[in-house]
Formats: sequence, structure tokens, C-alpha cells
Amino acid sequence: MARSQHFISGVAALLATLLLAACGGGAGSGNAPAPSAAAAPPPPIQSPLAQLPNAPRVTGSSEVDGFNWFNYRRQQMGLAAVARNSQIDTAAQGHSNYQKLNGIITHDQIAGKPGFTGATLIDRLNAAGYAFTQGSYAYGEVISATGSMSGFDAADGLITAIYHRFVIFEPVFKEAGVGTASVSGGYTYFTTNFAANGVDSGVGRGNFVPYPFANQTQVPVIFYSDREMPDPVPDRNEVGYPVSIHADINAVVNVQSFTLKPRGGAALPVQLLTSATDAKTARSVAAIIPLAVLAANTTYDAQFAGTVDGVPANRSWSFTTQ
Repeated sequence: MARSQHFISGVAALLATLLLAACGGGAGSGNAPAPSAAAAPPPPIQSPLAQLPNAPRVTGSSEVDGFNWFNYRRQQMGLAAVARNSQIDTAAQGHSNYQKLNGIITHDQIAGKPGFTGATLIDRLNAAGYAFTQGSYAYGEVISATGSMSGFDAADGLITAIYHRFVIFEPVFKEAGVGTASVSGGYTYFTTNFAANGVDSGVGRGNFVPYPFANQTQVPVIFYSDREMPDPVPDRNEVGYPVSIHADINAVVNVQSFTLKPRGGAALPVQLLTSATDAKTARSVAAIIPLAVLAANTTYDAQFAGTVDGVPANRSWSFTTQ
């Protein structure tokens, strides 16, 4: 269950798993064995992401830096920042500890195993004292194992991976918590849990936000598809950076056309992810993944035409690669 979907009062709960700096797949029940600690590269002293305009200040805390990076990108694309919640922190930290103690990457815990705090995400949230009191609510989890100690790098890698991005950039999420656990000389387990106790706010009916956002610069050119579970492009690994649109979690996105082309060039071959073409994509989002690595220092023009909850939604925007 690298990413699964449940329904709570009509609201989806989103889960995603990423292996950063390691290739590999899941084994039964969506669990993945932890990457070998011996293969882990040394953590960088400073992430180059810190040099981006108006980037958050590096604190040296993986949890704080990762949380701040998610909000940095959410606000740049026009979404509300999420507030940090100590109870959600507790749930996320407990799950990172569980994965470290058991040498596994998973969304599910097994009672009796070291560090057990709850079988499912909602069990772990409840155990940490976080309760949903509204008639509609949503929650989600993204996890990774990475050889980098940088919270910026861990968070940005999760944003690159498209199923994770769908969770991180859900417009209705209001709160989040982060927890990390590191193996000495090995991998850092990075867990972020998101929640919305009531889904009455987001971008609004008929609206969506894109990523990369309009006029974004320094956009990566490559996505290693094999590092995400499930693999969104199973027949190849090195593909272009995904382009996505995000509406509120209860919205229905219908795609008429979704294209990407280098400025002055022809539309690129892409893989389209929608609820109609991919069972793992929610109905409130859509994405295209270029089937070849993007060109460096190039401006790309994206165009989306379709509907969001039956409202015509047409937009063109551009971004520039590193």
C-alpha cells in the first residue's frame, strides 16, 4: 500500500511511500525492506535548495526544515500553509521510530513489533491524542528513507515524487506533524502526517493550483520513477519532472487536454495520470509525466483544459528548468 485511498465521510485518506537515494520495490502488504545502511551516502553539510530566493532559513533540524520546506512550496503555489501540531508530531515520530527499529518502510505497524504505536495512521493519530470531531475530515501520510540528513532535501524529494505530491499539496490540509529517525551511518526515516479536521476550506469550487507554479525557476529536469512506490511509470526509470494540478479533495477534475512543450517547440510525449487513467490517482488531481528527461535551462509552457466540478478550468503557465 504505497499509496492507498480510504473514504471517511466522503473524504479520502492519502498515503505514499518513497525510497530516496535507493531503488527498490515493495514486498507484500506494501511493506518495503529498509535500504542497506552500507549503501547510504554521507549527509550533505548544506542543501543547495537553501540558495533559492526567499528559501526558509536552515535550522539544522530535519523535522523543522522539512516542515518549513513543505510550507515554502505550498505558499509559493498559492496554498495556505499548514500549522504544526504537536500531537501529529508525536504520531509521525512514533512511526519513524517503528520503521527504524524494524528496518522497514511501511505505512502499517504490527502489534508486538518494537516501537508499535498503532496499526494504521488514524490509529496512531488517535493514540497521540489527535481526534477528528467534524463530520468530514482528511488525513494523509508521506514517508521516505534517505541518505541525506537535510530536511529540505527530504521534503523536496517527496514533492518530486508525484503520488507524494498529491498528498503534500492537498489544498484542504490545515495541520501537519513531522518525525525523523536515523540509523547511525545509514538512512533517515522521514515521516510527515497531514490532517484537516473539517474540509470547509481550500482553493474553492472550480479552482485548482499547478505545480511547478507559474514562473517557477530552477525546476529539476529529472524524476527517477522507480524510486516511488507504486511506480508511476513502470516501464522506465529516468523521466521528466512531473507537472500537476491540485483541486480540493472532494472536487472532480476532468481533463480535456494537458500538455507540456519547450518554448517554441512541439508538445512532449507524456504519461497522463487521472482517476480515469490510473487507479492510484484521486479524482481531485491530475498530472503529466514527460517520458524523457527535460532539457536544462529551458522554459517550458504547460497548458491544461478541462473542468473542475463541472466548471470550465483552462490555464496556461510556464516554468524554467535548472
